[in-house]
Amino acid sequence: MLEHLTKQTFQEKVYNYEKNKEWKFEGDIPAVIDFWAPWCGPCRIVGPVIDELSTEYSGKVNFYKVNTEEEQELASAFGIQSIPSILFIPKDGQPQMAVGALPRRT
Repeated sequence: MLEHLTKQTFQEKVYNYEKNKEWKFEGDIPAVIDFWAPWCGPCRIVGPVIDELSTEYSGKVNFYKVNTEEEQELASAFGIQSIPSILFIPKDGQPQMAVGALPRRT
């Protein structure tokens, strides 16, 4: 299921960047976070793909969206400068950021 995150829910479910200096993932399963904005053309291309994948991988991967217009502090905390930016978070290990409208298979 796809969930839209606020700063508060991000800190509860993904990473509390105010409490922890080092990366500490709060989730139980891997996650994908789509940083987007309503006015962004490429974001409108990626959005439906993220929706499909959230259904396909339900229970295996959590899919989240962060509206960078509404959550500017969150976008700033992650250094988001261009969108779409997609953060891939493994259960263990460091997250990886990809920028741009990626093909579905990626």
